[in-house]
Amino acid sequence: MTRTLRLLPFALLVTLLAGCGRHAGSLMPAGWRYASPPAPVVGQHAMVVTEHPLSSEVGAEILRRGGNAIDAAVAVGFAQAVVNPRAGNIGGGGFLVYRRANGEAYALDYRETAPAAASRDMYLDSLGDLSERSVIGALAAGVPGAVAGLWEMHRRFGHLPWRDLVAPALALAREHVVDSARATVIRRNREGLERFPTSAAIYLPGGQPPAPGDTLRQPDLVRTLERIAEHGADGFYQGETADLIVAQMRRSGGVITQADLADYRAIWREPVVATYRGWRILAMPPSSSGGVTLTEIFNILEGYRLPAFGTAKLMHLEIEAMRRAFTDRNRFLGDPAFVAMPLDRLTSKTYAAELRSGISASRATPSSAMPSVVEGSHTTHYSIVDAGGDAVAITTTLNDNFGCKVVVGGAGFLLNDEMDDFAGKPGAPNMFGLVQGEANAIQPGKRMLSAMTPTIVLNPEGRLELVVGAPGGPTIITAVFQVISNVIDHDMSLAEAVYAPRIHHQALPDSLQWEPDGIAPRERRKLEAMGHVLRARPGYMALINAIRVTPRGLEGVSDPRTLGAAVGF
Repeated sequence: MTRTLRLLPFALLVTLLAGCGRHAGSLMPAGWRYASPPAPVVGQHAMVVTEHPLSSEVGAEILRRGGNAIDAAVAVGFAQAVVNPRAGNIGGGGFLVYRRANGEAYALDYRETAPAAASRDMYLDSLGDLSERSVIGALAAGVPGAVAGLWEMHRRFGHLPWRDLVAPALALAREHVVDSARATVIRRNREGLERFPTSAAIYLPGGQPPAPGDTLRQPDLVRTLERIAEHGADGFYQGETADLIVAQMRRSGGVITQADLADYRAIWREPVVATYRGWRILAMPPSSSGGVTLTEIFNILEGYRLPAFGTAKLMHLEIEAMRRAFTDRNRFLGDPAFVAMPLDRLTSKTYAAELRSGISASRATPSSAMPSVVEGSHTTHYSIVDAGGDAVAITTTLNDNFGCKVVVGGAGFLLNDEMDDFAGKPGAPNMFGLVQGEANAIQPGKRMLSAMTPTIVLNPEGRLELVVGAPGGPTIITAVFQVISNVIDHDMSLAEAVYAPRIHHQALPDSLQWEPDGIAPRERRKLEAMGHVLRARPGYMALINAIRVTPRGLEGVSDPRTLGAAVGF
């Protein structure tokens, strides 16, 4: 909390005086580094939680000036593109779940699309194997949807002038101070960035990554944002910015054209609505897999009285639910414009009961026993609640850290490498180890399947309770599930729920990923005795940014696994 106050000098922050860790210490395994979470940030009126302190400040200031949650979301989206370049973006895409205080709920899909010149086998080498071209270089880029999405949500629900919402990002692009988290991630991705002169010029000035405290100036990005501020989405998808994107494609071997850019559209969809023990969950439908997979996990587990947190018995049931939900995700889900999906069945309680009947209480089910998927992240999340009670959950992505590593020359922004989220070779794993089927094969104009899971949760009385989401590839889905379950099933505070250790299983590879020190040795041995294969995950297990509505105000929690911030007033 001291750190947040120091970084946010203008924000009026109110913190809980009572400690959070009612029972967290007794639930966590010995040695867990986040066993005693601090008190959350609390605001009496509004709350913004993002992965970067500066973008949280931007969103809160917009709310203070009378903007609504959508206004703040737009301003945060552009600010993230400046200060959080590994994942914040205007060269990628994302998803919005939006609930108004009157109960109306909406979902906006601004996921990237495959260019018209894309083809099913475009990333296979001469031996028929996947090449690195789906993850690095301009050919890996899908048609960006971020600016179209921000423009569309503002067109329908925004209150403040568009130009005013782009202005904070413009100021940050002129100059801002690089913090330790961003300096570290640039240094760790130096090898990829230095392969492209346009990228190295910005992020490796003089051949070196910036140090914490250095000032970053991005004049090309300033000019791009000025065109967007002046002309809206047309300032990106037409005119000079579009010309610069296409010119970069020609130089770097990409295939996005002016027609691809001009034809892009964000799409309004109906949220996936699930119920769990009387709670109501609003999540993202396809082309995100998040809402359907999350619903299937909850539906399976609803049939159990869950064991205590941290026990092998609980984790066994969670693993088996995850395994079955991810098997269906990888087999059936894709872009609804291209794929017929049995969504009613996948999200039904009856189907969950069928799946539950195949779960042994004492033995792991081999993923090889699940139906075959062969039929023929990095990311960022922010949560916002405004003074009127409107709630926004937005997850956006470039896919890998810094996307395809290519900055558009003269425009100053990074392009995504979202084409790797397709099944470039159905039945073969992508960069996240996901083994997917024909439903997610590459087709021109198609939206690649995503794991992003922006989610809003209502309590049994029908009132707003949680706004939650995360970056982290496929671990997004399981992290969001575990945070919500921690609150509902294990009576944790929001801070405890976010700080608690997490596990992840995605069917294939058939192994349980777990955070170091996140499972007690005795419980690990029990899981192995059941037949589970455990694989410690060296990095983070998603990065949650969440808000909870409580009688004492809006609690905001940013995941301790990175340097984010909650700002409330």
